[in-house]
Amino acid sequence: MFYWIPSNQNVKNFNKHSAVDLIRFATTGISRTDLAEEMGLTRAAVTLIVNDLLENGVILEAESRAIPNGRPPVVLEINPKRGLVAAVDMGSTHVNVALADFSAKIIEEISLPFDITQGPHVCLAEVSRILQVLLARSGIGISQIMAVGIGVPGPVIKDAGMVMSPPIMPGWDRYPIRQQLEKEWGCPVSLNNDAELGALGEWAYGAGRGENNLAFIKVGSGIGAGLIINRQIYGGTTGSAGEIGHITIDENGPLCTCGNHGCMEAFAGGNAIASQARQLVKSGKRTLLSNIPSETISAQTVADSARRGDLPSQEIIMRAGTFIGIAIAGLVNLFNPSAVIIGGGVAQAGDLLTTPIRQAVRERSLHASEQSVHITTAMLGQRSSLIGATVQAINIAIHDATERKSPVLKEIPTTEIKQAAPTE
Repeated sequence: MFYWIPSNQNVKNFNKHSAVDLIRFATTGISRTDLAEEMGLTRAAVTLIVNDLLENGVILEAESRAIPNGRPPVVLEINPKRGLVAAVDMGSTHVNVALADFSAKIIEEISLPFDITQGPHVCLAEVSRILQVLLARSGIGISQIMAVGIGVPGPVIKDAGMVMSPPIMPGWDRYPIRQQLEKEWGCPVSLNNDAELGALGEWAYGAGRGENNLAFIKVGSGIGAGLIINRQIYGGTTGSAGEIGHITIDENGPLCTCGNHGCMEAFAGGNAIASQARQLVKSGKRTLLSNIPSETISAQTVADSARRGDLPSQEIIMRAGTFIGIAIAGLVNLFNPSAVIIGGGVAQAGDLLTTPIRQAVRERSLHASEQSVHITTAMLGQRSSLIGATVQAINIAIHDATERKSPVLKEIPTTEIKQAAPTE
């Protein structure tokens, strides 16, 4: 998957950037021989490219960790200390901000409650405040951040760096998010839909690693899909691809945030699950949810009660899974992915959600498509989009670093590294 290649570069530079991407996404490093084979180049040509990248400090040589016995061969890996990036995952009710190195290891991270409906001025100021806290905590200056990746829960016009008519982001329509933050932070900013970043995170370091075609279904307050087709993120003409939550299930159904009636999100999204649970409590039906103040009931509390054996909560989650499965069946028939990954907060319900999803897909998909797809939960949990935002930031920073002769960063103490992106 090649994300960023300068349009005005010659063949040598094109190959250099291609080599960087092959090295960074290799599971346990890659040898010069394998790199030459992957790129269709001679060993001598690859040696010239590798020597340039070694001198630049973008890559380093290491002993392979994949060989249990004998002398391990030397492989090429990305130099994690060549640069630092930041990542932001803005959800409807949460925000995660992190600092990471070039290997996507998280150095420092903060996760806080958030209200996206407060609008861009309030929300972006809060994001900037959190980033400054992280930088101060790590002893890092903003000038050391080479790029920032940001995810938002709405359709993104990537070229413009803004969202367009986002159903759950009132006041954000066409607000110049990227322009404002680049001016404030003094570095490149990448803006993507959060479900797209979830797909990218799982493809790079999670349950979809190495897949050519996959769909990431983020089930949070709303429901969205991130699509990777032929190892490339597919956003559509205006960034609205993957809005699976707004497929009509029942035209006479409940009102959705998009203004239509009967959308799948209005039946199975996190807000819908919480609303159904409140109605259940109000009806007087016996449930563990009755012990919780009605105004604090969320999809997460419903999932927690379901895992504790509460039958009414289980019925709500499983019914949501059936609706989601019906929509995914159409997606499977439409673009025939090899993997469908279920993520987002509601996915923490586990098999209670995924079992009816799999059953609906099995019953409603074409046999040829259904037989070739596996459906699983996100390996990165609720950090899929954050890791995807990290990958996007590195996409910008590492290719910029490839063209420079900047000094390598000072070594970051290992005690500061909170959690690394999975490599297995």
